[in-house]
Amino acid sequence: MNKGYFDTTMPRAVLEYYLSHASTAQWLYLSNTLDDDIRAIVNTGVKFLGRASGIWKGEMPEEEHFEKTRILAEKVHAADPEIILQACIFEAIYREDTESVKIPRFVFDAFNLPFEDRCFDFDRCVFGSSEKKDSGMPDISSLETQLWFYYRGVRYIDCGFEAFHMGQIHLYTFRDRAYTAIGRVIEMLREYGSKNARRHKVIFDAHSHSLVVNGKSLLDYNAMPLTRFPLLDRDGEKLVLVREGKSGGGISPEGVYEKALPFLYEYDNWGGRDVWAQENLSYEERAWSQWWGGDQISWFAHQPEDERNKFLEYTFKWTAINNPDAYFAFPVRRPLGSGEVVGTYPYYQFNTRSPSCENGYSQEETVKRLLSEGYEKYRKYANPSDILDFGGKDIDDPETGVRLPEKVVLYGSFQPYVGAVANDSNSEITRMYYIGDGKYSLSFIMPYKGEYDFAVSTWGTLSACVSPAEPFAFSGTGGKAKLVIPEDNTVVKITFTYMTNEITTEMIQ
Repeated sequence: MNKGYFDTTMPRAVLEYYLSHASTAQWLYLSNTLDDDIRAIVNTGVKFLGRASGIWKGEMPEEEHFEKTRILAEKVHAADPEIILQACIFEAIYREDTESVKIPRFVFDAFNLPFEDRCFDFDRCVFGSSEKKDSGMPDISSLETQLWFYYRGVRYIDCGFEAFHMGQIHLYTFRDRAYTAIGRVIEMLREYGSKNARRHKVIFDAHSHSLVVNGKSLLDYNAMPLTRFPLLDRDGEKLVLVREGKSGGGISPEGVYEKALPFLYEYDNWGGRDVWAQENLSYEERAWSQWWGGDQISWFAHQPEDERNKFLEYTFKWTAINNPDAYFAFPVRRPLGSGEVVGTYPYYQFNTRSPSCENGYSQEETVKRLLSEGYEKYRKYANPSDILDFGGKDIDDPETGVRLPEKVVLYGSFQPYVGAVANDSNSEITRMYYIGDGKYSLSFIMPYKGEYDFAVSTWGTLSACVSPAEPFAFSGTGGKAKLVIPEDNTVVKITFTYMTNEITTEMIQ
């Protein structure tokens, strides 16, 4: 029996086999070089195709989307039936997508609701008032959103997909603080998959370090983009990777207690190269602007071929050394956003450049070599997993059973004044300390009066942030609140309550 075999259940060793041969192959179902893509995937030994289908904003009729998705699965599994294909259900929803889709009877039946002859209702799905809005953040506590998520999940399973990436899950669960609604949807899809999936099993990840309720993880593994630190003493746009929060532990969906669930890193995308930043920021300013003024994959694609190959190897070895429970999803296909800055084709493709794939970036052979080497050669030298442990470990909210985050960081423009890097959501210097009763706190002295800003990042990332200035959770650095320091040498104490998102600020002279 080969290492990738599973049916109904997936022990951790099998899950890690797929994660150790993982990739992101975003929107592979849309590729105009699919035959060469599949050739390259089989050649390298990739066994997990992350983000292979899904929508952010639908650009074609619903049935066309799923027909292309089904055809992709059929072709991939004809080439290698072992491969797992992953679909995405994201933290974004659009009026034109939801209101053009009739709700099938099977959705009402699954939720024990009477059948209604209608389309999905965008206004019932999003946070806040949707008046005059055509897009928004889905609110999973709304039954309508649960219907939408379940519908899409079933359709992907029927197409032959066996995995789901659930996006920035801590944003759309903002009102679902006990994770009751998202837990219900995931469990319903698991149940459907146990009867209808190719191998009677579907697995889930999201941008999360932990999603544990009453000791049980809702996810099979956690996933996060990488974090970087720019280098200014080298020519070109050089950077190094930074270790941040680990994957939390708990009882896995297989019913086994894990000290730390597996973790999957990736090069993420969110908009491509920032043309304005390239033209208007100084060298040093651009270094600190995202990934040298871009998103992760566009920075990577912009590097010379030899540098791309070296950075892939660096990322692979860095992952093995710095997080012994983690794996790296090699980029196979990823949107570049501002494609006109990087090249003529709006996707990065790892294929060896050839007449069959004229826009290939030629990382195929490097990926093949690294996957054939495997992680174990470097795991022998890995730092111990305990190096990633923080305060607030294995503490659950007594009312809901939700596992509290181990790492919570205060970040913003105030950070340089306390010895940290500005807007560093992963900083150890401004890490908040668990003080009991679901609360985290940090005290510091601000030497100069003035107006600054701040927010709180859970698990030390920018994927799930809160501040007094925003009614809902947000990602990135844009939602921070003001921090007005009235006098020089003011003592500040900020306290954060995780389950209620309450933030209090105290100051004394």
